[in-house]
Amino acid sequence: MSDTDYVLNKVREAFKAAFDIDPQQVSMETSASDIPLWDSVGHLTLASSLEEAFGVTLDVDELMEMENVREIVRVITPKLAEKV
Repeated sequence: MSDTDYVLNKVREAFKAAFDIDPQQVSMETSASDIPLWDSVGHLTLASSLEEAFGVTLDVDELMEMENVREIVRVITPKLAEKV
């Protein structure tokens, strides 16, 4: 399993926790317009789920960059490398 696959699977779990959706609905192309509950409040809920799932802290700039799953994976992946 590649790092991207690992991160995507955990991102899917975070989406399930935040929005109570089927994790298989979440792909690299998923964006806020695809998830009705992913609004500004939902974004904070998702951020909290991501921080918990990965054991990382996200700063405001990173939160602003996370407009879709591809960007979430891009932001999270290097943080995991820092933890090792």
